[in-house]
Parts: sequence; structure tokens; C-alpha cells
Amino acid sequence: MTIGHRWAIPDGSDPARAGAGQVTFEPGARTNWHTHPLGQTLIITSRLRWVQRHGGPIEEVRPGDVVWFPPGLKHWHGATPTTAMTHIAVQETLDGKNVD
Repeated sequence: MTIGHRWAIPDGSDPARAGAGQVTFEPGARTNWHTHPLGQTLIITSRLRWVQRHGGPIEEVRPGDVVWFPPGLKHWHGATPTTAMTHIAVQETLDGKNVD
């Protein structure tokens, strides 16, 4: 399972705080559980995909959907077992970190 990144704008290095990237997940690939100190927005650009917020059900999202994870909310996101997917991830950096 692979996850590919192609950054679209800077990664939040000073003086900017926002970074964004296009991320592609091969079938079955997903992130580990993680959080973002200032939250994260996902813009789904191709194919069906899954997201899950800690304590909640797995959710299906489709191209055109926008998903917001508030600051500190543990979550994961990725492809379904049979379908690759791509999204744009946008997050801000706080004290040099944009993900935990």
C-alpha cells in the first residue's frame, strides 16, 4: 500500500502558516490515526474514499466533498480496499508542527 504526496503550496514555513498538498492513496492505503494542532481540511478530488473520526463510524466521501477535522481531533483517512483516491489536504502549522 502506498501513499503519494505532491505538494501544491508551501508547507507552512515562516512567514506562511498554511500548507496544502495533493495526496494519492492506492487501494487499501490509509493514514495512521493522527491529529492536527490547527485542524485539517480535505477536498476530495477523485473517487470514493473513507474517513473516520475517533469514536465515530467510517464515512464514505466522494469527489467534490469537503471534510473538516477540528484542531486536536484524532482521525484517519484513505482509500477503500478496492479503489484508489486523491484529495487535497490543507492544514496550518503551529510551533513548527502541522501534524501529530
